[in-house]
Amino acid sequence: MRVLISACLLGLPCRYDGTGKLLEEVNGLLDRVTFIPVCPEQLGGLPTPRPPAEQVGERVLTRTGDDVTGAYRRGGELTAALAEYLDCRCALMKARSPSCGSGTIYDGTFTSTRVPGDGTAARAVKELGIPVFDEEHWSDFLDYLNGGEAL
Repeated sequence: MRVLISACLLGLPCRYDGTGKLLEEVNGLLDRVTFIPVCPEQLGGLPTPRPPAEQVGERVLTRTGDDVTGAYRRGGELTAALAEYLDCRCALMKARSPSCGSGTIYDGTFTSTRVPGDGTAARAVKELGIPVFDEEHWSDFLDYLNGGEAL
């Protein structure tokens, strides 16, 4: 089974601050799952490191107010295209990210305030009918992998 994964969750230093967020639990699945790493922000043309950004309505703005919506949308579209092309059965993405967040994102005030919503890439992947999970819902992800899907 192929699973799209935020590259930072594999420890790759692609987050806005140039770090990764290794999710060590994925190591226990490497013999059963093929992870397809992706960084939507980089696919959209943004550098690493880059200024932090959050969604404000339909736009994505940096802390200083620069509008980076186009890059986030491009990254989301390319991420979804990759997931579809490689027949990914689900995605495991970085929680609360303006591109990868699924179900909850930051509100655009840069105060760590959470609101319901999806990041640009998570939304694009979901629109294809591909389930999206985040590392904070690891047990739901495992339940999906083990529930009727052949590994």
